[in-house]
Amino acid sequence: MSYFRAIIDGPNSKYGFNHYAIPTPMKTLFTFFTFLSLSFIHAQTQGDTVSPLLLEDSAQNQGMSPERLARIDAMLKDAIVEDQIPGAVALIARNGKIVFHNAYGFASNSLETKMEKDAIFRIASQTKAITSTAVMMLWEEGKFRLDDPISKYIPAFGKAQILDTFNETDSTYTTKPAKDQITIRDLITHTSGIGYGVIDGDARIRKIYAKAGITDLFTTANITIEESVKKLAKLPLHHNPGEKFTYSEGLDVLGYFVEVISGMPFNQFLRKRIFDPLQMNDTWFYLPENKHKRLVTVQQLQENQWKKYPITFYDTDYPITGAKLFFSGGAGLSSTAKDYATFLQMYLNKGELNGVRILSRTTVQSIMGNQIGTIWDGGAKHHGLAFAVVNDHGQDLGGEGSTGTFDWGGYFNTQYFADPQEQIIGVLMKQTQGVTSDQTGWKFRQMVFAAVND
Repeated sequence: MSYFRAIIDGPNSKYGFNHYAIPTPMKTLFTFFTFLSLSFIHAQTQGDTVSPLLLEDSAQNQGMSPERLARIDAMLKDAIVEDQIPGAVALIARNGKIVFHNAYGFASNSLETKMEKDAIFRIASQTKAITSTAVMMLWEEGKFRLDDPISKYIPAFGKAQILDTFNETDSTYTTKPAKDQITIRDLITHTSGIGYGVIDGDARIRKIYAKAGITDLFTTANITIEESVKKLAKLPLHHNPGEKFTYSEGLDVLGYFVEVISGMPFNQFLRKRIFDPLQMNDTWFYLPENKHKRLVTVQQLQENQWKKYPITFYDTDYPITGAKLFFSGGAGLSSTAKDYATFLQMYLNKGELNGVRILSRTTVQSIMGNQIGTIWDGGAKHHGLAFAVVNDHGQDLGGEGSTGTFDWGGYFNTQYFADPQEQIIGVLMKQTQGVTSDQTGWKFRQMVFAAVND
C-alpha cells in the first residue's frame, strides 16, 4: 500500500500527486485509475433519487380522461383524412408515464410507408434546447460565466460590429462598433444580433451571409461547425448585443463553443453526456445505417397529393447522406417522439432521470427564468436559457398550460411542451413544408390539458 502514497499539492505532479515514490508498473496502474477518476468527475453524477425511464401506463392511473384522449385520437385521424398532414406521431406523458403514444398516416405517401411510433423525425430547432443543456452542463463545471464575451473562447469574434450601410448592387457594406460584446447568454437567448442567413428577416443580412458562404440550419456539404462559425464571426450584427431579440444562429456558435470548452467533437459530447445516459438511442445528427428506413420523408401538398419536398437551399436527406460533418447546434438533430419526451422528463424531474443527474435543480430553475425581460415580446411567455416559458398571463388565456410550462418547435413542423405543475409532456411530430391547412398543433396542446381528469 505504501506504493500508493501520494502527497496532495506535491511539487512533482500536474494533479497534485507526487509520483516519484511509485515504481514504474504501479505508476502505470496509478495513472490509469487517476485518469478514470478525473474522467468520472467530468461525467454525469448519480442523483440522490432514481426516477425511472418513461414507461407506459393507463390514462386513469395518471389522472387523465380516456374519453378526452380519444378526442385527440379522432382529431388526428381526421387531419389525415382531410389532408392537413400526411402523417404524425403523438405522445402524451403524465407523472413520468406514457398515457398516449400513437402513429397516424404515412411516413412516405409516395412509397406507402406507414407511420410507426418509433419513426425518426428531423427535429430542427428542437435541437436548440439540447445544445443549451450541453452549455449549462459545462457552466456547472465552472468553465465560464454566462456573461463572458464569446471572443474570450472563440477569438475570431473579436470586437463586435453592427451593420451600418449596405450596397444592394454588390452586397458590400460598412459597419460601426457595437457598444457591447456578444456574451454566451446573448447567444442562448437570441439577443446577440447575429442573423439566420437564408431564413433571416432582413434581406441585407441574407445577402451578406450568402456572399460569405455561411451554412444555415443543416447541410450535406463538406464543412464543419468550426469553419462556418469562424466565417460567421467576421460578419456584421443586426444590432447591439443584448438590445433586441433576433432569432439567430447563436446556438450553432454554441455548438462549436462546446467543442472548444470540452475538447470533444460536439456530436460526441452529446452522445457521451446526454444521449447515452438518458438512453436516447434514436437521437443523432446523422443516422446510423440501420436507422435510415425509420426516417420520415419531408412532404408538401401538391395538387391534393403529398409528395417529397425537393432540394432547395438544403437537401432534406441530410441526416442520411452527404459529408455528415456539420453538427448544427441550432437545427441539426433527428429524433423520435419518445426520445424527446425522455429529454423533457429529465427537465420535469429537475435535472435527473434514470439515476443520472444531468443538471442540478438549481440550474434548471435558472434555465426557466426570464433571461431578457421585455425584450422578447412573447406576450403569454418569457424567454429562458433553453425554452419559451408560459407566464401567468399565458396560463390565464388558456390552452397553453400552467405557469412555467416550457416549449419550442422545429422547422419541419414538430412541437413539444412540458408542464412542471401538472407533470404533463406533449410531443407532436410531423414532417411538412409549404402551405397546408394544418390545425393539429394548437388543437393537440389545447386538448391535452383539457384531458386532465384529477
